[in-house]
Amino acid sequence: MRDDLKSGCPINLTLEVVGDRWSLLIIRDMMFGNRRHYRELLAGSEEGISSNILADRLKMLTERGIITKVDDPTHKQKTIYSLTEQGIELLPVLAQMGAWGVEHLSVTEQLGIRAQLLAAGGPAMWSAFMDELRERHLGVPVLRKKRAGPTVTEQLESAYQATLAQRGGKQARG
Repeated sequence: MRDDLKSGCPINLTLEVVGDRWSLLIIRDMMFGNRRHYRELLAGSEEGISSNILADRLKMLTERGIITKVDDPTHKQKTIYSLTEQGIELLPVLAQMGAWGVEHLSVTEQLGIRAQLLAAGGPAMWSAFMDELRERHLGVPVLRKKRAGPTVTEQLESAYQATLAQRGGKQARG
């Protein structure tokens, strides 16, 4: 444990690692947007993260063991960022934050749909999604239980795309 910590409280310690806005949004974009390269994270930021803040947070998240980085074998100047097990285990925290936001704040339909689905699916869905993230980010093969239908990733993306299509349809009619 670091000597400069102000408190041994688990909530405080967690906030020291991931308590700033940008760190959680980077983790969100890696989980839900499958953004794994610096440029993807920068260009895909709905909130408009600046390049210097992105670089700083990626460095800090790497140092804290939330993400890893490796050279991209397909491009000499690119790095691939991946969530670690610690990063993947933040999914329930983000799911709960999303559920709280949908319940208490004015979220848009298209950006709230994933949170609604995760809240409705609860811990069983979170567990399945974390397994998918482990496979994608850690290369851990997941033994899928026999189940019909799409993966959690596919369900979330399909619902998001459907809300975008509805929004586009409404705009075209309006």
